[in-house]
Formats: sequence, structure tokens, C-alpha cells
Amino acid sequence: MDVNQPKQEHLLALKVMRLTKPTLFTNLPVTCEDRDLPGDLFSQLMKDDPSTVKGAETFMLGEMLTLPQNFGNIFLGETFSSYISVHNDSVQVVKDILVKADLQTSSQRLNLSASNAAVAELKPDRCIDDVIHHEVKEIGTHILVCAVSYTTQATEKMYFRKFFKFQVLKPLDVKTKFYNAETDEVFLEAQIQNITTTPMYMEKVSLEPSIMYNVTELNTVNTGGNGYSTFGKMTYLQPMDTRQYLYCLKPKSEFAEKAGVIKGVTVIGKLDIVWKTNLGERGRLQTSQLQRMAPGYGDVRLSLEMIPDTVNLEEPFEVTCKITNCSSERTMDLVLEMCNTNAIHWCGISGRQLGKLSPNSSLHLALKLLASLQGLQSISGLRLMDTFLKRTYEYDDIAQVCVVFSHLNPES
Repeated sequence: MDVNQPKQEHLLALKVMRLTKPTLFTNLPVTCEDRDLPGDLFSQLMKDDPSTVKGAETFMLGEMLTLPQNFGNIFLGETFSSYISVHNDSVQVVKDILVKADLQTSSQRLNLSASNAAVAELKPDRCIDDVIHHEVKEIGTHILVCAVSYTTQATEKMYFRKFFKFQVLKPLDVKTKFYNAETDEVFLEAQIQNITTTPMYMEKVSLEPSIMYNVTELNTVNTGGNGYSTFGKMTYLQPMDTRQYLYCLKPKSEFAEKAGVIKGVTVIGKLDIVWKTNLGERGRLQTSQLQRMAPGYGDVRLSLEMIPDTVNLEEPFEVTCKITNCSSERTMDLVLEMCNTNAIHWCGISGRQLGKLSPNSSLHLALKLLASLQGLQSISGLRLMDTFLKRTYEYDDIAQVCVVFSHLNPES
């Protein structure tokens, strides 16, 4: 902290102190064996020490609280609180006292004073007190500027300032990854690391989606109708530890059918993180709008809306396809062709007309297949031809199914 002292004697004295929670007192226990020279001297001294816990004198954490001994660290998202006191050290009555507190950051200057009105007079040995609060939203260098102006009995106007410089540090390291599903769902993985030197109690980590999506948190396990956190009962994040949070975003119904709109979406939402440290000091961070690289589907998109996980060997099964015209201008006239593979055979007529498909519209199509080989088999061989442009779109490895041998019913 840098303090600029006034060059001349003033009638008023300015004191500024940061307000923080106290910490639990810690001591260093010193012990020895009974046969050593000190005997039970150390043990008796610890029992007589008022700062130790009775019955657990060798425990380093005591029952007393310690007031802050220094300015300490300030982290992004926390609330900076400071006590400002102006004391009249003289024997004169001082008039028109105005105390102003500004916080200068790298991008702006904020007025933190509770009142901008001047105090009419201040008698000797009296003081003016003020407490300021500010939620820190920027990292880097901050300067608290405290200015005092007043008028002496000789009607001389006096003015002085003090500067308090401190650094705001980043408490969390947040990394995100996006996974785009075939069904327009987006999975967000958020990795949150505690990069402070003290444990954190993670009160809330949530995702506020953009207007086009609904969000489902995947950080709980439902057992017997009750939801349990995947992190267990202890929600503490130790220094340098990392947690992974998972969310699923699904397009709202009014946007789900608008292929062009969903295709161009890059803004997903923002994370809201709330934590507590030490004796309940609260911090909160909101990330900027998270963006993803929108997948490119070309002119025509084919996705599977319904497919079984497991099918029986040489028994027909059904899948439901969704075909979307991703073009925003051109109508398509589509023909469906089905090509068999060694393991998967399509049931039905290949070369069937699907009709015209308007821009940004979709159609659903139920198809039957038959598997001739066991194991994990890939569904391939669909072809869509646009008769207007004579262009063919090929779709292979659309999905996978597990093919098993069907057991005979013992009663049959």
C-alpha cells in the first residue's frame, strides 16, 4: 500500500482501515516425552495457555479470534469494505468538512462515498466516520483515493488527499469445453479451479442459458427419488483443486424447428459462481457470455430422433430420421436411396420420393432395418438426392447399435 503524506500540517487526520473478518488463532504446540528433561512442563504450559482448546491442547487451531494484521488479499468477485475516519486533532472548530472516497481502476473511477454533503462543523477531538462497500469486478491495480476539504476558523480553505493502492487477484480459473450432439443438444463441461491459498465453500455453480435454450444440470445423481451431488456432502474446494461441472442445453420448442437459427447460434449463456471463504465471506463471479463454434451441417442435415440401443439378430427394428433443409432460400425436391452394408440391411423401397422440402423446414421419416451380424454395428448407406440441382448427399456412420443373439423363450 502506498500512502502519500500531506506536505503541510493539517487540523484534521485521516485514517483508513480495510474491514475484513477475523481468523481463528493458531498456535504451535511444543511437546516432549515424559522421560525427557522438561518432563510435563510443556504439557502444563499448553494447558494454562488461554488460546488452546481444553482437552485438545496439541490441536493447532485455537478458540480465539485474531484481528487482521495486514491489508490481505482482495479477490475478484468479493466485496471490498473500508472504514474511513476523519478526526479533529486540533483545538479549533473546523467547518464545511467534505470527505470524498473514489476508487480508481484501470477502466473507470467510481465514487464510493455514502453522502456527498458537507458536514457543517467538527468540534475538537470529534470525528466523522464512514464505511464504504464495493463489489470488485475488475482484476489488476486499484487505487482508493480519499480526499478531505474543510475551512478553518480563519476562513482558510484546506484540502489534502491520501492514496491507497492494492491489487485485485483472480480467485478461480474457469475453462469450458463444448460438445455438440446430433439432436441439437449442447453439452457444456466447466472446469473450475481454486487458485487461492485457502479452501472455498462452493455455494452455487449454475448456468444461465441464452434465450434459445433450456438447461439441465447433470451434477446430481437421483437415488430413490432423492438427488445427491456428484461431489458428495462436502462442497469444499481445496487450494489448487479442480471440479468439473456438466450441463446439457436443449433448444426451446419455438426454435427447435428453425434450422437456420439454431445453426447460427454461437452464444450459449454464462456461468454464475458463488462461494464463501474463512468465516463466511462471500464472493460471486459471472463469466462473460460463453460462445461455441456452431457446427456446419451443409445444405441438408440428417439426424436420428429415435433408435434402440440394443437389437436382436435378424429381427427388423425401426429408427426415426429427421431431415432438415438448412438452406434459408432454396426449396429442395428430395429422393431417398438406401444402400445395404455387410452387417445392416435396409427394409423398404430405395429411390422413393420424399417430396419438396421448404427452406428451414424438416420432415420425419420412419425406416426399418435388419442386422445380420452380432456386435456393435454402424448404421450407414443413406443417400439423399436433390433433383433440382442433381446433387447427392451421403450419410454414413450415422449411429451405432448393439446387435445381440435373441435367446429362445424356455416356455416356448
